[in-house]
Amino acid sequence: METNKNIKKTLPVLNMYCAACANSVQKILKRQDGVSDAAVNFATETAQIEYDPNKTDTAKLKEALQSVGYDLNIDEGEHAREEVDAAHEEHYRSLKMKVIGSVVLAVPLVIFAMTPALMHLSYANYVMWVLATPVVLYFGKDFFIRAFKQARHGAFNMDTLVSLSAGTAYLYSVFNTLYPQFWHSRGLHADVYFEAAAVVVAFVLLGKLLEERAKGNTSSALKKLIGLQPKTVTIISESGETSELSVSQVKVSDIILVKPGEKIAVDGIVTDGTSFVDESMITGEPLAVEKKTGDKVFSGTINQRGSFSFRAEKVGSSTLLAQIVKMVQDAQGSKAPVQKLVDKIAGIFVPVVIGIAILSFAVWLIVGTDNAFTHALLAFVTVLVIACPCALGLATPTAIMVGIGKGAENGILIKDAESLETIQRVDTVILDKTGTITEGKPQVVSVKWMNGVSSDLHDILYTIEKSSEHPLAEAIVNYLKGTSKVLSDIHIESLTGQGIEGTFNGIKYLVGNQQLMRSKGIVCSDDMEHWIFERLEDANTVVLFADEVSVMGSIAIADSIKQSSIAAVDQLRDLNIDVYMLTGDNEHTARSIAAQANIQHYKAGLLPADKTEFIKQLQSEGKTVAMVGDGINDSAALAQANVGIAMGQGSDIAIDTAKMTIISNDLTKIPTAIKLSKQTNRTIRQNLFWAFIYNVIAIPVAAGVLYPIDGFLLDPMIAGAAMALSSVSVVSNSIILKYKKL
Repeated sequence: METNKNIKKTLPVLNMYCAACANSVQKILKRQDGVSDAAVNFATETAQIEYDPNKTDTAKLKEALQSVGYDLNIDEGEHAREEVDAAHEEHYRSLKMKVIGSVVLAVPLVIFAMTPALMHLSYANYVMWVLATPVVLYFGKDFFIRAFKQARHGAFNMDTLVSLSAGTAYLYSVFNTLYPQFWHSRGLHADVYFEAAAVVVAFVLLGKLLEERAKGNTSSALKKLIGLQPKTVTIISESGETSELSVSQVKVSDIILVKPGEKIAVDGIVTDGTSFVDESMITGEPLAVEKKTGDKVFSGTINQRGSFSFRAEKVGSSTLLAQIVKMVQDAQGSKAPVQKLVDKIAGIFVPVVIGIAILSFAVWLIVGTDNAFTHALLAFVTVLVIACPCALGLATPTAIMVGIGKGAENGILIKDAESLETIQRVDTVILDKTGTITEGKPQVVSVKWMNGVSSDLHDILYTIEKSSEHPLAEAIVNYLKGTSKVLSDIHIESLTGQGIEGTFNGIKYLVGNQQLMRSKGIVCSDDMEHWIFERLEDANTVVLFADEVSVMGSIAIADSIKQSSIAAVDQLRDLNIDVYMLTGDNEHTARSIAAQANIQHYKAGLLPADKTEFIKQLQSEGKTVAMVGDGINDSAALAQANVGIAMGQGSDIAIDTAKMTIISNDLTKIPTAIKLSKQTNRTIRQNLFWAFIYNVIAIPVAAGVLYPIDGFLLDPMIAGAAMALSSVSVVSNSIILKYKKL
């Protein structure tokens, strides 16, 4: 199967109730013809599926999951998420009613079972039977239904444990209520465990309710992002009339009116009016930004003062906000490397627990005393009840969800869980210069033309630079704007990493650095060389303009350093991280910028391939490298690095290639991302430790290992409470991560 034919989709999965469920869904999806890969995340309740559309489709995958009791939401559109949210809300309400109903019946049942005066009543067992039946068979029926569906396909999950334990205790109690003489004739008590069966169901339902609520809190950052986009917009027609439309109906080139206090619905360019816009959700900066005709505005930002109109440029899934939301969703649904091991453990957890329960039952029957069967049954039920695969399954993904959400709230977009796990190990950070360390808004500060240069040459230079996406070219275009015009018959060719070439009337013209001119054998006068040297000493970047013979003009361009860059370098060095600056610029400029930014290591005059090779060299020395860049020329280096970090205002290619994006262009977000990674991974380790320790200690105790020592045998009701709390405690520990300072 060719990978480029495949489609990748992240779709919500419904009716998953434990980590083993997620494992089952993943196995089912992977078994389907045409599916090359599938990763199911229990915490986010999503499946990332890669499949061949010629062999299968989402409808077939949905059908495959429905046959086992799960479901796949395959709708794509404005209402798809709303439908999923509505389903979750309905499930939460239903779960809440089941919890209330089961607790209302379980409490008097426990009181009845624990009060000797009531227990000795002749009709006591029948009363408890009446109270327990709705709890087990009505409120807890879903456990049995789902377990049955799973068993038909040879799969086991949390439902299997609950249905086996509660079902066994309930049926045993019903038998003893109807046929007590069976045991009496053998000199044994006909004990009933209605309260255990009911309380187990009630506690598991309560645990699920608390878990659902806690899981909702882990995705609060995503919900905030989604809530930033307004539902409706005001459209201005060609005749000047206004009308209200749904955001989904907005088309490119529509003119939209934004009033004070309103959220901007889509990305666009201001066409009329001025205002101040709160862009803190993008930049992290609290100060509002002035917007006037020609300025860009972004979806989710808030207009503060004046009214203005703008032309829609990007709508629907193309907006910056939509891309941020999708990136966060995909990242939260991805799996950290450590999760793969946990998934394997979760996949065999339930069968192993069932085996331990059966073994405990058998051992108690063999070595037990007069109450051997009673103890055997109690051990069997308690082992099934106390075992908690959910705690294991939730340990990693809940922490990842919170970590990635926290990153998004701080202007750090993380594409996948692996990057969040990896960046904490980074010991070398490589920075591009222009647009990364510097403002990325270079301006022409000085120009020198050779004598006799005509205005036609100005037009040629202007036309050539208009076709370039390089920030230096933009500076030259802005400088020549108004005095030069675009020529239509120039053939343009990019010379990657060196400059650009244009052919006009059969003559080739070059725009680029000194290296380009030397490689082409272009002559530069002594006077021009001296001027260039002086500009370089001032830390200016010099762009040369030449024909096929000689340099005809030189343009000096300066780009100021961001104050945040200096602070970021200092913070990285405090973390014992080596910082390098790699640039295609000349030695003079590179040395000056490195000194101003307190960067000890730098390399100048590098082509894109050189940057990539340098990263490979560092990696061969055992270094874990993060590359930070913003341009197309950085994309290969970003891909090669262990963690590629793109600046938010950089090229789309750089952002697509990178594993992280700094929305605000503030380099201090990099040490923040490293601290976030360390916090998140610390939380994961804590969660896994407690989940493992809980099961390692709880299961043997439930099996009765302490009974020979001090006569302690764990009650199934206590076991049910412990199981519920173990999941909730893991999720709660992840939520605490939200409130830790970075």
